[in-house]
Amino acid sequence: MPYALVHYHELALKGRNRGFFEQRLVHHLRSCLRDTNITQVEALPGRIRVSFPEEIDWTAVRERLARTFGIANFCFARSVPLNRSSPDLTHLKEAIGKDVPPLPSFSTFRVSTKRAEKRFPKTSVEIDREVGASLCRQTGKHVDLTHPDLTITIEVLKNEAYYSFGREPGPGGLPTGTSGKAVCLLSGGIDSPVAAYRMMKRGCRVVFVHFHGRPFLSRTSEEKVRDLVHLLTTYQLNSRLHLVPFGEIQRQIVLGAPAPIRIVLYRRLMIRIATELATREEAFALVTGDSLGQVASQTAQNIQVVSEATALPILRPLIGMDKIEITQQAQHIGSFETSIEPDQDCCTLFVPPHPNTKCRLDDIHHAERRLLIADMVKEGLETTELAEFAYPPKRRAPISLSKESFSLTNR
Repeated sequence: MPYALVHYHELALKGRNRGFFEQRLVHHLRSCLRDTNITQVEALPGRIRVSFPEEIDWTAVRERLARTFGIANFCFARSVPLNRSSPDLTHLKEAIGKDVPPLPSFSTFRVSTKRAEKRFPKTSVEIDREVGASLCRQTGKHVDLTHPDLTITIEVLKNEAYYSFGREPGPGGLPTGTSGKAVCLLSGGIDSPVAAYRMMKRGCRVVFVHFHGRPFLSRTSEEKVRDLVHLLTTYQLNSRLHLVPFGEIQRQIVLGAPAPIRIVLYRRLMIRIATELATREEAFALVTGDSLGQVASQTAQNIQVVSEATALPILRPLIGMDKIEITQQAQHIGSFETSIEPDQDCCTLFVPPHPNTKCRLDDIHHAERRLLIADMVKEGLETTELAEFAYPPKRRAPISLSKESFSLTNR
């Protein structure tokens, strides 16, 4: 029977809470692989084993495991029974010799053994030597412990040994949902999808809020954000996106406030509306893609003024990153190409030519007293649309990262 052996790193450091994190990861694996005919997902000492029927599309499994937070690495493995009281490795050597990749694909190899079962009578080094010598005889290949073409990994557990021919990297981090829920302001640019990804990696379930420019702008930013949420849902499996019309609110601010402080007023209104949505979603914090000093609203003083609009903590995972670092991570997670598509974003609507980079809180409060802030927040909430995303689809289907792989409903 084929298996996927999932290894973690940070979860192993959780002490008495380790079981909770392991079970969250097991639950996530069952959900993300539910349409791949898995037969069992269970926690073993120091690893998680996913069991499959004999015929399995490993490419499909690999793509999903590579997007599962909490996984340090994983491998496709098979097993042979072991007798703890006997050092005989005959069955293990025969199985590895039978399944080793075709000979032209490698010239050198090494064997790396890890013993979770320390009572097995042979040490890791002894197993390495015996299995390595057997493979040299069977294949005519040579051992290279420094730069091998092929690494054969053996994992010795209580009553069986697992062997594999290479490991795949996982995204690391913590399993989805272990750190609570946060609401992310998703603009459609390069930064905010990366901020959402980084919070997901720390175990947060992220709910998205997008402020668009209708009725004064087209739906292009909304469609772009939907595409980004499609992508990000492949990491957390279920997502909710609140679409808030912001054009009319911006128009009211333009009519009632000085031009240099409009950007900060826009941001404070967004934060207030997002706070109300976070309360409804039972989220503990807001998330933004702010990077210190990147634009006028993200100077140190303006960040402080914007933060004053809510009692919730505002998490800024990109605060110390520059544009090059953020762009590289966007390319890594696959959001960059979508983010750079041209659109009509509300951030480009009614933008003053010279925004104030050092707004004073007293001036902001004075301007807001002349605006119907509570009515604007109510208007934004009452006109919000909700879209829900799920991945993989509940119906049986081959894996794909196209839009058709998601179930999407609007309310």
